[in-house]
Amino acid sequence: MKREESDAEGNGSMVEEFILLGFSDLPELQGLLSVVLVTMYITILVGNSLLIIITMFDPVLQKPMYFFLANLSSLEICYVSVTLPKILANIWTQDRRISLLGCATQMYFFLILAGNESLLLAVMSYDRYVAICHPLRYPMLMNTTKCVWLAAGALLSGLPVPTGLTCTIFSLNFCKSNHINHYFCDVRPVLTLACGDTSVPELSIYAAFMVFADVPFMLILASYSKILSSILRFPTAQGRGKAFSTCSSHLMAVLLFYGSASITYLRPKSSHSAELDKWLSLFYIVVTPMLNPMIYSLRNREVIEALRKLLP
Repeated sequence: MKREESDAEGNGSMVEEFILLGFSDLPELQGLLSVVLVTMYITILVGNSLLIIITMFDPVLQKPMYFFLANLSSLEICYVSVTLPKILANIWTQDRRISLLGCATQMYFFLILAGNESLLLAVMSYDRYVAICHPLRYPMLMNTTKCVWLAAGALLSGLPVPTGLTCTIFSLNFCKSNHINHYFCDVRPVLTLACGDTSVPELSIYAAFMVFADVPFMLILASYSKILSSILRFPTAQGRGKAFSTCSSHLMAVLLFYGSASITYLRPKSSHSAELDKWLSLFYIVVTPMLNPMIYSLRNREVIEALRKLLP
């Protein structure tokens, strides 16, 4: 280990693996963290899998909104599985090493899935816009073919930027250390280990965030401004309440995802704290995927009824 650290400091090309420090500075909490993270991981897998199953087999849920919800649940399972198993393995074995290729692969898939989720949330807001603002044209505008194309478009659109960003970062030499002060290969903790000028990767991070966060978020705001305007024109309070209830779950998911990611990635570099970033990233890595199934099921009568049929 010491030889690898000195090699890393002396010659960036010699770095063949990193050490994920994670929460190694809290040895007394390792057992508790393990139990909490395993519990959360099981909750994420079970909750999102149940949503996928009921949307596939319950005839009442054969609607575009639930098709996109099933896609979101699939993404959440993949998203958390990119990072959490490695975190748990590091805690259990205390072997915190990860190869250079493994680190790049983890970062690549993490960025792809995070970008895909952001774009899918924008697609879901468009679905709600069409459903509320153009209800008579909804079956035609959101037919099965178009829903598949929208979901596929969100996935494929998320490929180029993470590819370029990951290649840009891992084309650098790492000479400061091979210790990553994080529990997975996130962009900023890895970039802090690079030697030389990192202004281009830094700009790439902000550009990627604009593509995958700012633009979709603006589209979501535009959709909901139209939705709100339409809802306020509904003649009855019951109609307005029903329309609001169909959007509230999605809005809560949007706020959870974009809020935590924005705080982590858009803070000025001077105000970044490695310890704070670790705890904040836990929120969008684990907490959000765990809460989303609860948000969509507890606030949706159709989902609750479908779950009752599945779990008598």
